[in-house]
Order: sequence, then structure tokens, then C-alpha cells
Amino acid sequence: MRENDRVTSATRQPGTPSAAVRPRLIATDLDGTLLRDDKSVSPRTVAALAAAEEAGIEVFFVTGRPARWMDVVSDHVHGHGLAICGNGAAVVDLHGGPGAHRFVKVRELARENALDSVRLLRAAAPGTVFAVEQTYGFHQEPAYPKLHMEIPDNLLPAERLLAPDGPDADQPVLKILAYHPDLDPDAFLTLARLAIGGRANVTRSSPSALLEVSGPDVSKASTLALCCAERGISHEEVVAFGDMPNDVEMLTWAGQSYAMGNAHPDVIAAASGRTVANNEDGVAVVIEQLLDESI
Repeated sequence: MRENDRVTSATRQPGTPSAAVRPRLIATDLDGTLLRDDKSVSPRTVAALAAAEEAGIEVFFVTGRPARWMDVVSDHVHGHGLAICGNGAAVVDLHGGPGAHRFVKVRELARENALDSVRLLRAAAPGTVFAVEQTYGFHQEPAYPKLHMEIPDNLLPAERLLAPDGPDADQPVLKILAYHPDLDPDAFLTLARLAIGGRANVTRSSPSALLEVSGPDVSKASTLALCCAERGISHEEVVAFGDMPNDVEMLTWAGQSYAMGNAHPDVIAAASGRTVANNEDGVAVVIEQLLDESI
């Protein structure tokens, strides 16, 4: 692994497939990974992504972001133009640009499961407040804080938002967001997973106590696996990058995986290697090395 033109070693876990397998797909998280802290894509990273695509390696953005927040990378989608959004809840064609994206695949959270999750979390962690993310809508409870720099479509209790006759009832629910003002983020994640059990998949990508609740089998890893299967790409041929707990399954699944220098401890434990931090272009550092090795 190259760090500003100096060669460093990447620690690999036992059983990790050899890097000799030529990668066919790069899967990268966005916030805290590909994007710098100011939400920009550096010129070095832009060049590395373009070079990977030119070398015949597909690049997939795999993020917890909703499709409407993908304008930060819409200029860098190259060939296929697809991104995995909402922690695997949707595969989106970004070719149309901001506001004109097309949902290629939707893996929704059943409203019954969502309502069960709300009920169980209210009991397990009093004070939890909720928001609901749908394909084209965003709704929240009145007490939910202004975390997302956007105006919600509706302000109602979660039970009403998720009712069969609730707002935008014809749209799939991609995930619900659960926020607690006082709990430690990791403690809240552990508590929620125990409370909800198999009714939904619970993860987090925020530094605050904000959880993301998706369908029971929905994750970045499971949706990426579906996309790779459609392309005849095995997990050994995938290189993945991430920094937060919502990346753990993807990093464990991929043949090669890299935790960012700024990554959560669980991500470092899951990845087969490490790179430098997002503000130091850690994804580009590895892509450059991979392309050098393939020459």
C-alpha cells in the first residue's frame, strides 16, 4: 500500500484471499471514505476512479445516503452509472442527474416490520425519535432533530407515517432512522439489535446515536453480492473500502477490503487491510497500487 509515494504494509487477516486475484469491481463507501470531510472528491481520487474504469474495473458507490444526496459523485459514475444507496435498500441509475435518478432495484422494509421496530425501540430506549426514508420521500417525527439539512415532507408520529394509509403509502419504505439524544452510539446499536432481533437489519454510519433500520436481509454486502452475481463477478474479485459499522458486512464479504485510517474499530477488525484516512485520499492510494500491480 502506497502512502504519499512511500510503501507501507497492509496487515491481512488469516484466510483472506490473495491479492493476486485481479480485481474486477471496486466498491467504495462515500462519507468518511471516498469523500473528504468537506464532502469533496479530490482531483487525485477523480483520476484514480477514471483510471480504474479505463482499466476495465467497475466502480460502485455503496452508501447509506439516499439517492437524492448523490449529486456529490454524479459526475464520476462513468460507464454503468449505478450506485447502491440506503445501505443496500436501492440500486439507483444516476445517469439522469440529481432529481432524475431511476430506481433499478428496491429492497424495501415492510411496514409491519418497521412498525414493530419502532414499538420495540420505544420500549427498549425511551426517548428515541424516528424518521422514515422512502424512495422519493422523507418524513419525520416533530421531535426528530434537524440532522439532514432538508425539510421533511411530513411531521407526524412514526406510527402514523408507517400506517397503511399514511403519507406516500404507495411508495416503498427504504429504511427508518432512529435517533437518541443521550445514548452512546455503539451502546444504542447493540441495544437496538437485541431489541429488534430478526425483524430488521440495524446499523449506523453517523458519529451520533443515529441508527439506520432496513429490511431483515438488506445490507450493503447483500445488495452488492446481487449486483456482482448479475455480472458474473465473484467476491474474490471485489475490492471494498469503508469506515463505519454499516460497512462491516461488505468488507467481510469482499476478497480484498480496506479500512480507512479514520475507521471505526469494528471496521478495522473486519477489513483485510488498512489505508490512510479519507482526507489523505486513502481510496486513491490503494487504487493506484492495484493498477501498478496489474501492469
